Parts: sequence; C-alpha cells; structure tokens
Amino acid sequence: METVFKDFNKDKLIKEFQEAITDAEALLKATVNTGGEKVAEIRTKTEKSLGIAKASMADAQAAVLTRTKDATKATDAYVHDNPWRSVGFAACIGVVIGLLIGRR
Repeated sequence: METVFKDFNKDKLIKEFQEAITDAEALLKATVNTGGEKVAEIRTKTEKSLGIAKASMADAQAAVLTRTKDATKATDAYVHDNPWRSVGFAACIGVVIGLLIGRR
C-alpha cells in the first residue's frame, strides 16, 4: 500500500485538476459558435459539471486550509506546553539528519 501513495502529491494533483478545468473551459468557449442541438446539449452538461467540479475543488482547498491551521495551532500549543520535550525532539531529529548526511 505504501508504494501506491509514495508518489502521491496533493499540490500537483490540485494544479493538474485546475489546468484540466481551464482547458475544458477554453474548449467550451471555442465551440460556442458551433451549431447543432447535440453540441449545445453537451456544452450545457459540461458547463454544469465544470461548475460542480470547481465548487468541489474550492471546498476541498478550504478544508485542507482549515486542517492545516488547526494542526499549526495544536503544534504551537504543544510546544508552549512542553518546551523541553520539543527541544529534545528537535535535537533528535537533527542528529538523525546529521547521521544520514554523514553517511554519504
């Protein structure tokens, strides 16, 4: 399961999704003058789907921002409540990183 999520990047996914929406909107604008009932019907459905997708993406971004702010506040509160434990943890992480760099 780890290998499936190893290359997963949320920011890249969001950026690619936004680019896809932009490309779809450009395609819709390019086909405005194209006639036909079927094309108009497809265009209407696509516009509706894009609107839903944009709203979903905005909601997802808002949720991620909210969770990030909550995690930041929790971390800040923990560090203020346990300053020496936090310093010790940071020192341990520094030692591990130093050892890993030194192995090269």
